[in-house]
Amino acid sequence: MSRKISGGCLCGAVKFVVNDSFDKFYFCHCIQCRKVSGSSHASNLFTTTEHIKWLSGLDKTVRFDHKEGEFTKVFCSQCGSGLPYKSLSSESLIVPAGSLDEEPSLAPQAQIFCSEKVDWFTAGISAPKNSRYESSD
Repeated sequence: MSRKISGGCLCGAVKFVVNDSFDKFYFCHCIQCRKVSGSSHASNLFTTTEHIKWLSGLDKTVRFDHKEGEFTKVFCSQCGSGLPYKSLSSESLIVPAGSLDEEPSLAPQAQIFCSEKVDWFTAGISAPKNSRYESSD
């Protein structure tokens, strides 16, 4: 029996628990994942659809399926946080790693669509590290 990891959105309207039994963990650098995440990449975990239990706020989720590609985003209608969703085939549950309240036991296994990776991702990794926001004002 795997441990359970809690998760949810930023505003707390949506909450869930998911089994910590993920099959894959990828950083995706494709342009669609960059656009939908607003960042250099999406960080997604994959598992089976029955490994999630919605605790609250399922009615607050919104699903966007891209018309021209196999691309989906589910988010909280109140705060916009990315949330878990079933793939278009309904065979997999995709869990945005940032929606989890704890670290999953599976470490990232691969970075995919690296040909679309932005240069500032690599520059950001070597940038100075701070424990909090420090204004340059």
